Amino acid sequence: MKRLCALFILVLTTIWVFTFSIEKRVGGPCEGCEAIFENSIPFEKLPSFTKLPEVTWKGKKPLGINGIVYKSDGKTPAPNVVLYVYHTNEAGIYPKKGDEKGWAKRHGYIRAWLKTDEKGEYKFVTLRPGIYPDRGEPAHIHITLKEPGLNEYYIDEFVFSDDPLLTTEKRNKLENRGGSGIIMKLVDVGSMFKGERNIYLGKNIPDYPTK
Repeated sequence: MKRLCALFILVLTTIWVFTFSIEKRVGGPCEGCEAIFENSIPFEKLPSFTKLPEVTWKGKKPLGINGIVYKSDGKTPAPNVVLYVYHTNEAGIYPKKGDEKGWAKRHGYIRAWLKTDEKGEYKFVTLRPGIYPDRGEPAHIHITLKEPGLNEYYIDEFVFSDDPLLTTEKRNKLENRGGSGIIMKLVDVGSMFKGERNIYLGKNIPDYPTK
């Protein structure tokens, strides 16, 4: 009888651990979001600042984007949030080297992973992406997030307010997932252009926990 009770308790404990260790699924369908796991560097060792491939201070000035990621209360900085970003080159193409694996076959090699620091801050430097050859969409930078305890999900792409393709109609269709992704102003600081975007976890994200 004691052995049966012990087995019963073990089963209940296993079920409890399994149930509460599963990440809550949020954000809805997210094609390609699993690319956030394709980096060889463990999440805990990711920097809060990174430079994407092809950045150079020779020729065109690079673009630096920085901001703070806030928790769902909109005011508490969120540390240890992983960001995965990727975008086209200046010709509007996702460039490949020919040996890509996984989602790099579609996303190309202009991509990077970083993680917010203890102040919730992040920063990356890249070259401003170009518009797709068919000019169907404004130039943009894709972004996927992975915060502790939740699955990965996408938020609104970084777009630029001075982009002629970012029309009023396009602006009105933005979902504002994670807050607005529009970089309102690029500042020329001499060696580069700088833009800012703060991110608000859970904002307009389906099934996001309320507590």
